[in-house]
Amino acid sequence: MTKCPQLILASASPRRLELLAQIGIAPDAVRPADIDETPHKGERPQDYVRRMAHEKAAAISAAPDEIVLAADTVVTAGRRILGKPADRAEARAFLTLLSGRRHRVMTAIELRREDRHWSRCVPTIVKMRPLDTAEIEDYLESEEWQGKAGGYAIQGRAGAFVTWISGSFTAVVGLPLAETATLLNAARTAQKGTQ
Repeated sequence: MTKCPQLILASASPRRLELLAQIGIAPDAVRPADIDETPHKGERPQDYVRRMAHEKAAAISAAPDEIVLAADTVVTAGRRILGKPADRAEARAFLTLLSGRRHRVMTAIELRREDRHWSRCVPTIVKMRPLDTAEIEDYLESEEWQGKAGGYAIQGRAGAFVTWISGSFTAVVGLPLAETATLLNAARTAQKGTQ
């Protein structure tokens, strides 16, 4: 009987752990990837998020019986990448920019097992209602924006700002579950040396 490969999560995100738990998956280990997340000059958001997931997966040391799962999420307004705000002022600028408009959230996932890679990029369109200054300041005071792409958490208080989405809610939170489950199944059942 073949031993089931172990799952290594290349992320320190508690949200990704919670999302995996929703589908009954508990990683065998958590090994956050430490990489430079600076976008390249002129890099398109989709290319950037795919590169980040790939580089995170590649940065983790793994045994032959381990599968590395890496992910990256970005919020984009046009071609502008809104990463994790550096401070409250940047979070305010992000929320002001997103207020009353549609934006795109992209989460790329990549699995690596030895020299094989499986990846997906899942785009979702999010519409925020217009926000007034008091609402933005109240949200900033909550500090929920810290460590969140685009400066907001749809699964938290900022859920009240979102009027609709088209795509994957779990991708906006940080890990598209349907696509992750499909890729995990492919990686777990892949036979060594086959393509």
